[in-house]
Amino acid sequence: MERRKFVALLGGAAVAWPLAARAQHVAQRVRLVGALLPTNANDPEYPALLAAFEQVLRQSGWAEPDNLRVEMRWAGADIDAISKKAAELVVLSPDVILAAGSAAAGPMIRATRSIPIVFTIVPDPVGAGFVESLAHPGGNATGFASFEYGIAAKWVELLKDLEPNLTRVAVLRDPAITAGIGQFEAIQSVARSAGVTVRPINMRDQSGITRDIDGFAGNGGGGLIITSSGMSVVHRDLIIALAVRNKLPAVYYASSFATRGGLMSYGSNRTDEFRRAAGYVDRILKGEKPADLPVQTPTKYELVINLKTAKALGLTMPASLLAIADDVIE
Repeated sequence: MERRKFVALLGGAAVAWPLAARAQHVAQRVRLVGALLPTNANDPEYPALLAAFEQVLRQSGWAEPDNLRVEMRWAGADIDAISKKAAELVVLSPDVILAAGSAAAGPMIRATRSIPIVFTIVPDPVGAGFVESLAHPGGNATGFASFEYGIAAKWVELLKDLEPNLTRVAVLRDPAITAGIGQFEAIQSVARSAGVTVRPINMRDQSGITRDIDGFAGNGGGGLIITSSGMSVVHRDLIIALAVRNKLPAVYYASSFATRGGLMSYGSNRTDEFRRAAGYVDRILKGEKPADLPVQTPTKYELVINLKTAKALGLTMPASLLAIADDVIE
């Protein structure tokens, strides 16, 4: 009787060990994360953003090459190139895809309605049709909105605080994305009460941006507002240089512009957005669905002022602005 019990126990163990081994193998299989980035691989801002993203993944237990592989696709700001790169990622069948900005999120969502997508740096995910609502995304995409359109009033206010006699504002936008149109309309809605007229400058290529900013500056009394888009990232250094050359006070939507020589920026902390996006990627890899993860908005906006650029423009930064700045670049 004892021998039969031993043989039965041994047989059960023989079955249990392969099952345990298979379970461990499944748990340790390498998961694939895709990333679609609407800029160039040499963009100076993205190393820090991606480092923050990967750091949170490591803290959550995901690390290359042990159980994670990340496939990145850099696509610049060309819509055809972005769509092509989005299709390439779909063919790879990743477990989840990170899409940075509206210019990447739109083509990525159109390319697949089944692979989970986490977007970041998107101004208006509901207006763009990426999600049904912030609280209930409803599809295969969710993520982090970079701001609400109401922030446009602050951009106008900052320029008027700096230059009370300002009468004209050129708004650089990408008309190919919903956010480009929406941000311009939000600025228009507050411009009259601020005593300024606004003119859109549609960003398409280097020569057109140069021609339009130079032409706008020629009439004097003007300032610039640069709205959120992949196009503005690709042409970041050109836009900053044109603003300085033409002595135009400018406010940008992201701190990367101020650190690269722009006068001032007011917007969300993009590094924090990438950290939070990694948290959503982790939750999806562990089984949660994008439809169940609400789109989140920034908890804080940051004002960054570049005093070196102010001096180059011949401007004296008001003490009231310096007092509320989160970062002042000397």
